[in-house]
Amino acid sequence: KIHLDASMRCADDATDTPLSIEVSAARAAALCAAAEEAYAQLPADAPPVSYVIGTEVPAPGGEQEAASEIHVSSVADTQATIELTRQAFLERGLASAWERVIAVVVQPGVEFGDEVIFDYRRDRAAPLSRFIEGYEHLVYEAHSTDYQTRQALRQMVEDHFAILKVGPALTFAFREAVLALTLIEEALVAEEGRSHLRAVLERVMVAHPEHWQAYYRGTPAQQRLARLYSFSDRIRYYWARPEVQAALDILLRNLGARSVPLSLLSQVLPVQYRRVREGRLARNPRAWIRDKITEVLADYAAATGTPHEKREE
Repeated sequence: KIHLDASMRCADDATDTPLSIEVSAARAAALCAAAEEAYAQLPADAPPVSYVIGTEVPAPGGEQEAASEIHVSSVADTQATIELTRQAFLERGLASAWERVIAVVVQPGVEFGDEVIFDYRRDRAAPLSRFIEGYEHLVYEAHSTDYQTRQALRQMVEDHFAILKVGPALTFAFREAVLALTLIEEALVAEEGRSHLRAVLERVMVAHPEHWQAYYRGTPAQQRLARLYSFSDRIRYYWARPEVQAALDILLRNLGARSVPLSLLSQVLPVQYRRVREGRLARNPRAWIRDKITEVLADYAAATGTPHEKREE
């Protein structure tokens, strides 16, 4: 599945006006032509490639400004996107590729920001939901579905927003699990042997603010809180830094070398504690982190009807 995303301006585009649907459609067709040319070089038994069109892509990392309500894509704009893109495909001789366009990206009114989540409201998205029923081979792809409830995700799928993109909610769960493990470490390991992971993260983020500065406003205390706990989860851009990786390795070694009391695990990761007690989860910190992330994935599996099997690790 390739999203033919022509939402970003090129270097010589005007910066004071949005790209027209016509321009975006033509560029999507150009991207498709390049993809089809590359696909033709693959072995004959290569699985077919599918395409997603549409440019209503939210800003990475969620809303940066306070808002009371999130825009829902209009039926008129969605119809124009579909029809103009179809026309651009046909003009390039891409009729067969158009048959493999499976979805169009729209904004159904879901988003998240530093401290806020905009929940799906199916009444606001109802016109959009009804409209796509006129296209037998198309569904919607929704971005920024992070932190929606399981019920909301299920409603979105029922309303034809069938492809749900998620990112920060998964790294948020990773961060939750890792910081929970630092509390176990503080209870079991003498200070001189600890990873001091939270302090390392704070030091690195302050020294290299480019990934969070535009997102976290307010007082120094508010920014400090957001750096660790914001829904925007800008901390995800720092996990791969060598000094953070080194601290994380120390944390996992410290806990992996010790028998963590179940009572302590229950205090900081109660869901994982129950799964360990039930014999469904191994008694090691890496498995607990993965399982915490899987909690989020389980909501998406339930919403989409995807078979979902938890592995004991």
